[in-house]
Amino acid sequence: MLNPNIETFLCCESSFEDALTVLYGAPFDSTTSYRPGARFGSSAIRRESYGLESYSPYQRRDLSDCAVFDSGDMELPMGSSQRALEQIGERCRAILDSGKVPFLLGGEHLVTLGAVREIVKKFPAVHILHFDAHADLREEYLGVSLSHACVLRRCWELVGDGRIHQFGIRSGDRSEWEFSEAGHVSTQPFTLEGLARTLEQLGDTPVYCTVDLDVLDPSIFPGTGTPEPEGVSFCELRQAVALVCSAANVVGCDVCELSPHYDPSGISTAAACKLVREMLLALHP
Repeated sequence: MLNPNIETFLCCESSFEDALTVLYGAPFDSTTSYRPGARFGSSAIRRESYGLESYSPYQRRDLSDCAVFDSGDMELPMGSSQRALEQIGERCRAILDSGKVPFLLGGEHLVTLGAVREIVKKFPAVHILHFDAHADLREEYLGVSLSHACVLRRCWELVGDGRIHQFGIRSGDRSEWEFSEAGHVSTQPFTLEGLARTLEQLGDTPVYCTVDLDVLDPSIFPGTGTPEPEGVSFCELRQAVALVCSAANVVGCDVCELSPHYDPSGISTAAACKLVREMLLALHP
């Protein structure tokens, strides 16, 4: 049993026992390679969510009707990536053991690995749907294997060939593109095309969905540590994640890489909040 959080995302005030989905925050950005600040993303999403209505005109549903528990942000050691990942895994495992869907708010993208390690233990056949500007498939970055630039490569080591499906990728070094072209992962560059077909092929297969918010074009989402021009639109991403959460057998998910202070207008944080709302609604039929 997890204790209730004082400040919750929007109206996510269900009890832990009654919840179908549990939010948990991982304010960690120790391996950020360009602009740090993603450690403030999860608290900003929670705090600024009050600017949203709980009702979605897209789905014609209200989040207040959904059983979501917000367990708050963890206190993670900034000096140890390994220990931070262990603690993220411990929180994820507690949620999974209670039969609920863990929904992680990052943090830099490395935090995904802590969750996926536990997801794979409970759902060995899991596939990963990955929305991102960057492939994150490096073997190492500046001599470090536990890096946000390597997170999907570490996940691949857990799930194997053919079980990571990437969308919106428009950046990576030569070795990352060659790794994908060798058939280890499937990569849809630049766009989100082929998502519906992938979901149809997956059927009822367990799915983990990870969203790096820099998949969005920085002209509409500048609040991130590694902005990459020519991304997808908010509408495209909103429709994509809602489709995944409603059509796939989602057993866990995350939204990462909001660095709110790079966008003093608050628009990036508002976009992140709205995506989280739409994903939560789609997860609750």
